[in-house]
Amino acid sequence: MRAVVIDQFGEPEVLQMRDLPAPSPAHGEVLVHVHSAGVNPVDYKTRRGLLAERFPHTWPCIIGWDVAGVIEAVGSGVTDLRPGMAVYSYARTAVIGRGCYAEQVALPAAIVAPAPTSLNLTAAGGLALAGLTAWQALGDEGLAAQPGETILIQCGAGGVGAYAVQIAVARGLRVIATAGPHNQEFVRSLGASECIDYTAGPFEETVARLLPDGLRLAFDTVGPDAAQRTADMLAPGGRFVSIAKTLDPAAYPHLAAVKYVFCEPNRGQLAELAALADSGRLRVPLSEVLPLAEAARAHALLETRHTRGKVVLAVR
Repeated sequence: MRAVVIDQFGEPEVLQMRDLPAPSPAHGEVLVHVHSAGVNPVDYKTRRGLLAERFPHTWPCIIGWDVAGVIEAVGSGVTDLRPGMAVYSYARTAVIGRGCYAEQVALPAAIVAPAPTSLNLTAAGGLALAGLTAWQALGDEGLAAQPGETILIQCGAGGVGAYAVQIAVARGLRVIATAGPHNQEFVRSLGASECIDYTAGPFEETVARLLPDGLRLAFDTVGPDAAQRTADMLAPGGRFVSIAKTLDPAAYPHLAAVKYVFCEPNRGQLAELAALADSGRLRVPLSEVLPLAEAARAHALLETRHTRGKVVLAVR
């Protein structure tokens, strides 16, 4: 099979196309013929070696934790998935090395779910990882957001932010999001009530004007400076979650929650995301669809931190 691999950590050029033996599904696994593989910040962090202390790696290393495709074969013990089924997965496993930048991938059946029927498999390849991240950040793992609350979402046009806006709206929240000047209408089209141009001045001033009684719910997808500034402006009893920066809860004794979320595979939540998509309340905004051979270009695009929505590699 064709796969994009790395033999060492480094810049995008370390990503190389290679022919490798196709995997076989072990007990409890399914073999997926990959149609598309989503590209995420964790991929270029893996390529750079930033996850080396957290996860063991095998070499040559195929990266990629986001996939949609069709089941080719099932291993022993798998009874609820069958060949021919269209599926998708947040394909994170305990070891990095047999990921989704490949024509085939063998995955534990427990983290594979039927793909949304309303999406083609190109779009579905960009949903699982970022969609689950937003789902968990807003849910009990993170903010435990409730209908009627107002939330500030940092970077509403990004891969995770675009899903967070839609999921929050579907859950009955009022959404205020930040975005650059060229993404204002896009973020509003996702359902945000207000969109703040973060280049036009301090976002804190606009939030204070929109919420004179104070901000009590915030989701940071950006990182250090934005995370700190967002947490600093929360009113007493507020709740904060980030996927980009860990803050010390002890520094915010007046807040009800200060959390960091690292997305966990969850088949049940994948099914809920698929149902939300099939109901018409969640769409996959695709920024770029590139061939597998252009994985290095995909990484370079993502590392600009200015892509709108998702970058996906088309494999099939």
